[in-house]
Amino acid sequence: MNKILIIDDDRELCALIKRSVQAENIEADFCNTGKEGLQKLREQEYQLVVLDVMMPGMDGFETLEEIRKENSLPILMFTSKNDSISKVRGLRAGADDYLTKPFDMDELIARIASLIRRYTR
Repeated sequence: MNKILIIDDDRELCALIKRSVQAENIEADFCNTGKEGLQKLREQEYQLVVLDVMMPGMDGFETLEEIRKENSLPILMFTSKNDSISKVRGLRAGADDYLTKPFDMDELIARIASLIRRYTR
């Protein structure tokens, strides 16, 4: 079974995403800081990371840069920032996809499934 890591400081959103992907037979863990996410990635194997940009302390861009130093798994970033500068920055820093909040849960699930399918062949 595929397993993803959700890194977002919004605990309710993490729980909602976790329940939604589990309904699609995808396991999920979540954490609320970039530092905690990096630790989980060192301890466990995941097929994808869903990463929020706006987090206290280490933001999503910094977290992404640290992940890319050690890991090439697919990363889907999301944020409430809808400007093209943030999207381009995330994609250039190594994100594989980018989604803006608010988002449709079905679209998020479809993007997660697509990235897992593409990168885990």
